[in-house]
Formats: sequence, structure tokens, C-alpha cells
Amino acid sequence: MAQHWIDGEWVDGGERAQSINPANGEPIGSYTEAGEAQAQLAIAAALRAFRETPWRGDRRLRARALNEMADRFEARTQDLIRVLCLENGKVEAEARFEVTMVPSKLRFYAALALTDFGRAMETSPGRYTTTLREAVGVAGIIAPWNSPVVLFIRSLAPALAAGCTVVGKLPGFTAQTNARMCEVFSEVETLPKGVINVFSEVHSAAARVLIDSPDVPVISLTGSSATGRAIMAAGAKHLKRFGGELGGKTPFVLFEDADLDKALPKIEKALTVFAGQFCMTGSRLLVERPILDAVRKRLSARLEAVRVGPASDPSSDMGPMINVANVQRVDRLVDAAIAAGAKVIVRGGQVKDGLLAKGAFYRPTLLEIRDDSLPIAQNEVFGPVLVMQAFDTEAEAVALANDSEYGLAASVWSTDVDRPLRIARQIQAGTVWINNWAVVYDETEEGGYKQSGLGRLNGVSALDDFVEYRTIIHEVDLNAGNRSAGAAA
Repeated sequence: MAQHWIDGEWVDGGERAQSINPANGEPIGSYTEAGEAQAQLAIAAALRAFRETPWRGDRRLRARALNEMADRFEARTQDLIRVLCLENGKVEAEARFEVTMVPSKLRFYAALALTDFGRAMETSPGRYTTTLREAVGVAGIIAPWNSPVVLFIRSLAPALAAGCTVVGKLPGFTAQTNARMCEVFSEVETLPKGVINVFSEVHSAAARVLIDSPDVPVISLTGSSATGRAIMAAGAKHLKRFGGELGGKTPFVLFEDADLDKALPKIEKALTVFAGQFCMTGSRLLVERPILDAVRKRLSARLEAVRVGPASDPSSDMGPMINVANVQRVDRLVDAAIAAGAKVIVRGGQVKDGLLAKGAFYRPTLLEIRDDSLPIAQNEVFGPVLVMQAFDTEAEAVALANDSEYGLAASVWSTDVDRPLRIARQIQAGTVWINNWAVVYDETEEGGYKQSGLGRLNGVSALDDFVEYRTIIHEVDLNAGNRSAGAAA
């Protein structure tokens, strides 16, 4: 049974629940759903560790612990991949992609722990000013079920590097995966007790305690924009700091001179990776009109050929969604879009035949629209549904790409030497790929414009969410020596 990891110990508590394999609906284990008591215990442990251990003041300790943690994650790679495939539904290549991104993030922030800086200057004669960057305190991290390993580490690593202690709320849907991560933390000998505390829940009783606590001054969230707004409102009474990556509605802008042999495989993967349950899922396709017919024909053939299946089948191109409830939710959104005027190019939908009918499988769907105000084009679907729309000019392409409350990512495709960068500078998104998609580096910032988030994760800027600035001004009496000499004479 998967338990919570609090103050260096396994902690039971809360209602018992089952972990389910989304590929067949069968239980694979059990876990305990966290409640208020577990959240309070975790916050108290993190606060004690922040105040009483050397963690916040010893950057070398932090660097050693992060590097050791990276080594332990590497040693557990295969185990983490296996449980992630089983519990989350990812096909093996996608689970490997997620898990193997972790060690480099930890090592990057281990290095930053040693290179973080302050400032010192003589601001006026005899007046010395020192500005220090110091850990803000206990950081609350809320990570989602779609990529629980890497998205938890993406917030955890900079929080630890900054000197914060952490309380993590991880999703009950991936409780077995969460427990494997906590086993890694338990093996890090340089990590003081209470620095990392993790509880799992599907609901929000424990998370509400985390958000409401005055002892947790910062929340780092990866989740929906609606959840982000709710958390910000709830934490406002404490002026709680909030940062993180929220929802997305990634547009692909495909110009007439795009290399379709390179673009179409990327567009397919941008829709089907993690079964479309990805903040950067390519869910809007804007196509210059002269190539619309060719794209429609070639892309529909690719999507119809996508093989959905369990991670245990190496021939599977796309695994299941997280559960049947989400499959049905997505299908209702597609039906509503068709009723509102969207044209069906590929009607995938819920798999209801054969052995896959027991699981949460959803075949890719492609809809063509003329009105981008339709909810299917504006709202995050979080499933493998792509809407396609034609444009005639660069200006129209930019206007359509920006006609969204989201601004997380975008992709521009053209073989022209100047056009892609020109367009990329006009699109309101935190990341814009040119002739590519989903290329992310630990060293470069990632985050959103508009309703897609606040602050940045990855890169040096990720530390900013977890530090305070303290300025110390020390005034020296420059004439004290002269007066002493005079008195002696």
C-alpha cells in the first residue's frame, strides 16, 4: 500500500483507495487519501526542518543532496518507467522520456545552488550595503497526474536549490508512482529529515490546508488555469506568492512553404503524446489555404493509422487516457463541437470494442472549423482532439494564433529564412518553436503568457519563486580613527 512520506517516515492515514490501471480498469495496488491531518503534519515537519537544520544556510549541503538524488533517480530509472506505464498509461517511450529528464534537472539546480549570488557595494562613503538572496521558507508544490515525476521535480529542484523545504501534494491517480519517488528521497543520505514531505490525494482537503497555511508562503503549481485562479484567490489573504505553469492551447502555424514531410509527423505526435493530456498538446492547427487540402488528406491518414493500446504492447503508438470519466468528458466536448458546426475529418472517440473497451482509450479526432470562437478551439480539451482552420495572410495567422486566453507555447512552420522568426516575435506565448515542437532544456525558461501561468520554471529564473531579498546596511564611522588618535595625543 502506498503511503505518504512525511518527516523522513512513511505515514498512513486517510481513506483507503485503489490505484487503477487505465489500460484495463483493474486495480494495481492501494493507497491512502491524504486529509487535513497529514497536511498539517507535513507542514510542521517542513517548517521545523527549515528553522532547525542547516539546509537553508548550507549551499554545499544542498548541492550534494541534489546530486545524490540525481544518482538515485538514475539507479531507479527502470522501476519508475514500469510503474508510470502501468499507473499513468504512457507508452514505454513516453514514460522513458519523462523519467530520464529528471537527473539533469537535479544536477542543473545543484550547480545553481553553488553559484547563486547576492550584491555588495559602498552606496555612499562609509555606508556598506549587502543584498542577500535567501530562501523564502516552506514551499508548497502541487503537481498533476499527467507527468507526475518530471513536473514535481521541475518545481522541487529549484525550491531545494534556493534553500526552501517542501511539502508536495501529488495526485492520488499516480499514488504508486509517487511512492516510488519517495523511496528515492528516502535513499538520499545527505537530505535532512523533513526537507521533503509528500502526500497523495485525488481530492483537495489536504491541498486546501497547504494553500491556507500562513507557514507556507509560496505555492508552485502545474495545473489548469482555473485551478491557478482558485488557488490565488484562496491564498490572497496571506499575500501568498504563487507561480507555475497553467493551461495551454498550443497553435501550430503551417505556412504554404512548410516542409510537410517533417511537419506532419510532429503534428501527429504533438496531438498523441500522453494521449493529448499535455499542457503543450498541439490542439490547434492553422494552415495556409493553398496547402489545406493536402494537409487534410495526409494528416487524416496519419491519425487514422495511430495504434492505440496499452504500454505493455510495444506496437502501441498512444496509450490510454487517465480514466474513463475523462474519455467521456472529451467525447462530450467533441459532440458539442460537431453540433455547433465543426466538420468531422477524423472521428476517433472512445474505444468500445474488443479488449481495449475495458480501458480508457480514445482514438485521435480531427475537426475542421471556420469559427475560432467555438469552445473546442478556445478551451483546453486535455485529450487527443485537434481543430484545423485555414488562413490567408500572415496577419490573419498571427491574429488567430493569439485569439486565445492561453499563451503557453506555439509552433511555426516555414522554410523561409525570415518569416518564422518574424512570426514567432508576434505570437503571445512563452515558448515558440520554429520547425519543431516540445524541445525543452533545463537551462532555458519555460512558462506562459496570459492565463497560462506566472513566473517561469526551468532555467535560472525558476529560483526567483523561492527566494526573498534581504538588504543589510552597515554604516561605518570614517572619522572614528581620527578622534581616537586625537584623544590619545
